[in-house]
Amino acid sequence: MESYRQKATAQLGTVGSGNHYVDLLHDEDGFVWIGVHFGSRGLGHTSATRYLKAAGGKSGINVPPALIDEDSELGRRYIAAMELAGRYAYAGREWVVERVRRIVGGAVTDTVHNHHNYAWRETHEGRDVWVVRKGATPAFPGQRGFVGGSMGDDAVIIEGVESPQARASLYSTVHGAGRLFGRKEAKRRFTREQMDRWLQDRGVTLIGADLDESPMAYRRLPEVIAQHAGTVKVLHTLRPFAVVMAGTRELDPCKD
Repeated sequence: MESYRQKATAQLGTVGSGNHYVDLLHDEDGFVWIGVHFGSRGLGHTSATRYLKAAGGKSGINVPPALIDEDSELGRRYIAAMELAGRYAYAGREWVVERVRRIVGGAVTDTVHNHHNYAWRETHEGRDVWVVRKGATPAFPGQRGFVGGSMGDDAVIIEGVESPQARASLYSTVHGAGRLFGRKEAKRRFTREQMDRWLQDRGVTLIGADLDESPMAYRRLPEVIAQHAGTVKVLHTLRPFAVVMAGTRELDPCKD
């Protein structure tokens, strides 16, 4: 991993493009929350691709999985690289939150922090297993999580609860609202005027972004959370008032 050090150094504390963001939101008690969504950046992407190829696999969605023995040298190296990328992601998000906190002022009174698109070694029903949560995040009983909507919708702080449904999902939940339309379709279907009107109606100031991230391209988060009734409960509803995303002219040389 030494060859990735320069890239990792340059990208630490950067958010990246795509659906990654920094939000300012307020809850029902008047507290301001700083919400960030991004991961291990180019470090995670390039290291995962490297080990996927080393395992004889191919990048893509509709391709056969690549399987390796976790106790092999390749397996141990991959797990170490994944865990390193996870710590890197945590450090980056914490740096960005602190940087924004210094800009807006105030003191930290609470923090909620979770991974998604990550693998955990866990015990379920007496079995030792690897749980890969793609597009999902852990929600064990009592564990809190931050779930974002679109740039023009409320986010929530949720907490996992004990139930048969929660056990069946290996104590996992969503990490976002999810899309109704892909990026190309969103650009074809919607206009900037429609997006600006949606944000204006909700009092959201937007810096950056493009039509592919417009609120109309996303599901409504309350409807998504309702589908997970019995596995999580909503602790706080967070309404965005400022959203920052990469603009159309900003180049992210190594997307995560």
